[in-house]
Amino acid sequence: MDRADRVGAPIGSRRDRRCDSPRLSPRLRAHRQSNSSWGNMMNRRHALKALAGLALCPVCKPAFAAEGVHWSYEGAGAPAKWGDLDAANKACAVGLQQSPIDIEATIKSQLPMLKLNWGMSADTIVNNGHTIQLNFAEGSTLTLGDVKYKLLQVHFHRPSEHMIGGKNFPMEAHFVHRNDAGGLAVVGVLMAEGKPNAAFGKIVKTMPAAEGPAVKADASIDPHAMLPTRLSYFRYPGSLTTPPCSEVVEWLLLATPIQVAAADVAAFAKLYPMNARPVQKDNRRYVLRSI
Repeated sequence: MDRADRVGAPIGSRRDRRCDSPRLSPRLRAHRQSNSSWGNMMNRRHALKALAGLALCPVCKPAFAAEGVHWSYEGAGAPAKWGDLDAANKACAVGLQQSPIDIEATIKSQLPMLKLNWGMSADTIVNNGHTIQLNFAEGSTLTLGDVKYKLLQVHFHRPSEHMIGGKNFPMEAHFVHRNDAGGLAVVGVLMAEGKPNAAFGKIVKTMPAAEGPAVKADASIDPHAMLPTRLSYFRYPGSLTTPPCSEVVEWLLLATPIQVAAADVAAFAKLYPMNARPVQKDNRRYVLRSI
């Protein structure tokens, strides 16, 4: 019981019994009870008006929200504070299907095969202040069951955002796709240090060292080279891992990591030593594993 509970003296306490003494006449007792009920009703009305005012003011921010603070991975804009930085980021704080998560218990399922029809369509590359992102031209697609998605871009996180059995990896790539209805499917690729990966090596060589506008990408980058041989995967409903943390993502995390050169990981780390959101609660979501 906290201090507020003690001061409030709940109904049925000794204090309430003294106030309802049998020495009071029934008429006076009814009058006092009526006044108390009226006061409680008015307090409730005032509270409802205040809440309605907040609901009608979507741009109102909490008093503790830091004005002008942009989201980041540390300091005043750290992940734990994303939900307070902008009303549009509410899902970051209260969403129940947030990403990333730690993949632990899974259910074997007959999931559709990932049909990745990716061409060598690298268009531009950008350092956007949060990561390195490679944008693709029209033409590359993912088909999942009877739904087709267009490949938009791939970007990178260090260390990996998803974990498997409590373990993370040096990096993670997110291939972002969108369908005609606006739904997103993200193919996550875990990246371990080992043999050089030609495609990632080209990205590292051409990535802008400073935040700025997009520049022309190396057209010879083959996105298929950043995939493992086996495309078994984990599937679960989740969210963007950056603000506004919208819960509109079908996550398709490949079970087998790829290898990339340690030197390339180190080169990325010079720009972004840590740009990964911590794992979120799974809230009893089922994680399916392809057979």
